[in-house]
Amino acid sequence: MNRTVLDLWVGLFVAMGLAAILFLALKVGNLSSAHLSDTYVLQAKFDNIGGLKVRGPVKSAGVLVGRIADIRFDPASYEAVVTLNVDGRYRFPKDTFASIYTAGLLGEQYIGLDVGGDEKMLQAGETIAKTQSAVVLEKLISQFLFNKASEGQGSK
Repeated sequence: MNRTVLDLWVGLFVAMGLAAILFLALKVGNLSSAHLSDTYVLQAKFDNIGGLKVRGPVKSAGVLVGRIADIRFDPASYEAVVTLNVDGRYRFPKDTFASIYTAGLLGEQYIGLDVGGDEKMLQAGETIAKTQSAVVLEKLISQFLFNKASEGQGSK
C-alpha cells in the first residue's frame, strides 16, 4: 500500500469519527428531534419547576408527544408558566393532568401528561388546569429531618 492510499483511509476514518461524535452530541443535546411535525401550543402553570429546561421532553404514557418551548415567571400569580409545543397528531382531554417527573434518579426532568376522561379536547393556546409541581429533594430531606427531630424531642 503506498503512502497516499494510506493517508486517504486515515482521513476517511477520522471524518467518520467526527461525524459519529457530531451525531452523538446532537442526540444528547435533544437537538436532533427538536422539530416535530405540525404542533399546537398549550400552557401549564406550576408552583415549582425544579430543573425543567427549554426543549425538554413532553411525554404521555412514555411516548414523546412534544417539547417545552418556553418557561417564564408570572409576576401576578407567582407561578412558573411553561409553554408546550405538542405534536398535532395527539389531542388531549380538558381534564389532562400535567406533572413534572425525573427520568431515573438523577436524570433530566420532563413533563408527563396523564389523560383524563373528558370528551372535550384542549384547543391550541389553552392552559392545562391540573398540574403537579416538581418534587424537590432538598425539601423532602429537610422535612424528614425535621420530623425525626420533633419525634426525638417528644419522647423526653
